[in-house]
Amino acid sequence: MSSRREFIRLLSASALAAQFSRLAEAGEPALVPGKPGMIVRSHRFLDLETPPELLNSWITPVERFFVRNHMFEPTTVEASTWKLTVGGEVEHPLELRYDDLRKYPAATVVNTLECAGNGRAFFEPHVPGVQWQKGAVGTARYRGIRLKDVLARAGVKSSGQHVMFRGLDEVPGKVPPFIRSIPVEKALQGDTLLATHMNGRVLLKHHGFPLRALAPGWIGAASCKWLAEIRVLAQPFEGNFMNPGYHMPNHLVKPGESVDPKDSASVTQLSVKSMITRPLDGASVRRGPVEVSGAAWAGERQVTKVEISIDGGARWQEARLGEEHAPYAWRLWTFAFCPNRSGEHVIMSRATDSAGRAQPARAAWNPSGYLYNAIDQVKVHVAA
Repeated sequence: MSSRREFIRLLSASALAAQFSRLAEAGEPALVPGKPGMIVRSHRFLDLETPPELLNSWITPVERFFVRNHMFEPTTVEASTWKLTVGGEVEHPLELRYDDLRKYPAATVVNTLECAGNGRAFFEPHVPGVQWQKGAVGTARYRGIRLKDVLARAGVKSSGQHVMFRGLDEVPGKVPPFIRSIPVEKALQGDTLLATHMNGRVLLKHHGFPLRALAPGWIGAASCKWLAEIRVLAQPFEGNFMNPGYHMPNHLVKPGESVDPKDSASVTQLSVKSMITRPLDGASVRRGPVEVSGAAWAGERQVTKVEISIDGGARWQEARLGEEHAPYAWRLWTFAFCPNRSGEHVIMSRATDSAGRAQPARAAWNPSGYLYNAIDQVKVHVAA
């Protein structure tokens, strides 16, 4: 990036800081074009969180879908000049233009996309990073082409073990570029896409136009945006956002304890998790039946049940799962809460997946604040 462009970027960042810093610190919604009501968590590299009350549909509208950027978004990307190169450990390197993508069979996947740091704000002791609460997650219907079809045309060599993605993020100064890789086994799964559309619309720039990877059931960082290069490697990509970034300790650590990077592993699949989207924490409700609702997801596994407790976890009752479901998508759920007294009540939700994993009472603390999945809870006041 030229020094002049970097100077302009810094000016833009300062302007955004002046506009959004108070709102970001307070966790309040701010006006972002095309993203009404979203919470600005970072103003330099735009990070937008969805308020939980807006996550009330199986498919999350694009305007309500969270945004996670590690760098500056590309200033301009034109479909007419964009190209994707495919190289590395392949027999036939490729260069694809936007129109070339139409030559491949189309595929669609409904996927719940979640930032690995979603819920980071709830870890104790505090960990640094974007202080996401509940809303760095959403479910969308992605359409594009299968990555395995492109790799089949390129011809992956037997030495190819990982597939690297590089986007067009604009990197400031000496910041390491955001580059990630996934194992070739995941890349060759039929549901791993190179996506061009989201909820029936061409991808917006916030979400990776003109092309993004989609590794369904895995953390959002594996689904790189603004793709410009795919490279097949003999080993995982070596870079800041592969190691130490997006790594978790191989064993439980005490809160505040440091971790040896050599004793850690890359974060891949999402954990089993549920959240309550209604009523909101701190809400006042009237006596009588109160509908409690939310969503639950489990990465590559299926949610088999969601349970609700209103007595501090002593007893659990099953919620009703919504009818809409797909392999990598969340299940919506509802529960009828009938308080028998006025005053404060704590409502708790716990999901279980097809492997028998259930949400823990406390999430496994780690110094990066990844994969927070503790039992969700909200406190409500029942009027007399």
